[in-house]
Amino acid sequence: MSLFICPLCQSPLQPAADTWRCDGSLHPKQTAHPFDVARQGYINLLPVQQKKSKAPGDSQQSIEARKRFLNAGHYQPLQTLICQKMRELLAKNESVADSAIEPITKKDSKTINWLDIGCGEGYYTQAMAQTGMDTLIAADISKPAVVELAKTSKAVGRLWYQQVKDSITNETAKSAVIYPLVTSAAHLPLRAHSIKGISSIFSPILPDAFNEVLTADGYLIIAKPDIGHLATMREALFDNVREHDSDKFLHELAPYFTLMGTEHVSTEMTLSAADLADLMTMTPYAYRALNEKRQALLAAVETESFTTQAKFVVYILQKTAAE
Repeated sequence: MSLFICPLCQSPLQPAADTWRCDGSLHPKQTAHPFDVARQGYINLLPVQQKKSKAPGDSQQSIEARKRFLNAGHYQPLQTLICQKMRELLAKNESVADSAIEPITKKDSKTINWLDIGCGEGYYTQAMAQTGMDTLIAADISKPAVVELAKTSKAVGRLWYQQVKDSITNETAKSAVIYPLVTSAAHLPLRAHSIKGISSIFSPILPDAFNEVLTADGYLIIAKPDIGHLATMREALFDNVREHDSDKFLHELAPYFTLMGTEHVSTEMTLSAADLADLMTMTPYAYRALNEKRQALLAAVETESFTTQAKFVVYILQKTAAE
């Protein structure tokens, strides 16, 4: 049974190296819809009718700034924490599978599909791929972001049509295969109840959509800015600073999910003018702050490095068992 469904008619969608094609079984006219695989290795499953603008999602400029900033390691403590929590959840899942009585159940339970929603250029996604799942769907509405992720995945041999080999043992590496998808988080092209876990790192929280694709005991990991995140930068950019209300979405998830735990992580950052410019470009502050404020802050940092603290909160939830 295919993991994917057609975004146009919801018929089963079969991956292939050149063109993905649905079988048209749920289309009134039995029409089979084709979706070509781009040379970089991503698949565009975002129909025109699901777009709210000509080029939805993050811009190329924002993606390039985020790539430089994250690759410099400024948010590595958050990446490390997220992957640690994922390993713990997947190890727990494996121990449950090992205790299964029926061999078929055990075999099925070891096939782990994970969805990284709002994956961006893939800084967190590439690390997640090494935490123990089998399949990692990397989804974002921004085409430029998914292009970057696909190129990186292809370069390291992690795309779904590539076999990852260990350079020493020549055996298949213990790394997930990645499916880079341009798609809407509200209309996920995934079979119902096929995903073991979802990660949403500074991305949309859509309770209904998440509940639809997660398995009965599926996990949800959410990362948000914590109180005091980038406080000194925001104080320099805005006359009135509003604190992040990071857990305001929890009541929306309550009908479907149970909170298992909350983790906080922070890191002190000393930034150059170039680092600070990238940080502003990759955040909403790029357009919310007045240009004069941005330029004044960057000018001040040209002569003296800037210090601020990144603070994050990570929520670990599990789908609530149906009564």
